[in-house]
Amino acid sequence: MEAERLIEAGRSALAGSRGVPAVMAEAWQAQALARAVGGQLARCGPAELRTEARGLSETCALGSAVLEHPLVPAAAVRASQLTEVGHVPQALAALALLLGEAGIALVGVACGTEEEGLYWQCIEAIDAVDESVDRVHGMLRRLAEQEHEHEQELDRERDGPFGVIHGPAGFVAGQP
Repeated sequence: MEAERLIEAGRSALAGSRGVPAVMAEAWQAQALARAVGGQLARCGPAELRTEARGLSETCALGSAVLEHPLVPAAAVRASQLTEVGHVPQALAALALLLGEAGIALVGVACGTEEEGLYWQCIEAIDAVDESVDRVHGMLRRLAEQEHEHEQELDRERDGPFGVIHGPAGFVAGQP
């Protein structure tokens, strides 16, 4: 399944989750999906993103480990359904949104619990989510920089070998 569809399914499931176990399970699912997207991009994504994508995958592996594995059957792990990342910038933007929402949900759990172990588990997971979001934003910045460089290159090609000549057009047309 395409990354954006899985991410949207994750956002919907997270929004509908009620209670601590459900929120924790969906936060785990979000980290697992980010890990899968990072792995997919590291293997066959744009070359300029592969190192950062590998880092995202590794960060998310740590984030998933922080959250105790919810009782999610292997067949229900959304990330296992990932087949492609079709539109990389859109998928990364959607992934950043999902991870941000998971982080907010984890903050809610941390603030609402009196159990110290759960509180610290949430804090560590929030840190992992924040690092994942930072990595995704870094990849989005890299893609934007690359697009900007490509546009500048096209502008130079259009302008010709001598660039753009600025000045009043009247003089060239024989007008004083």
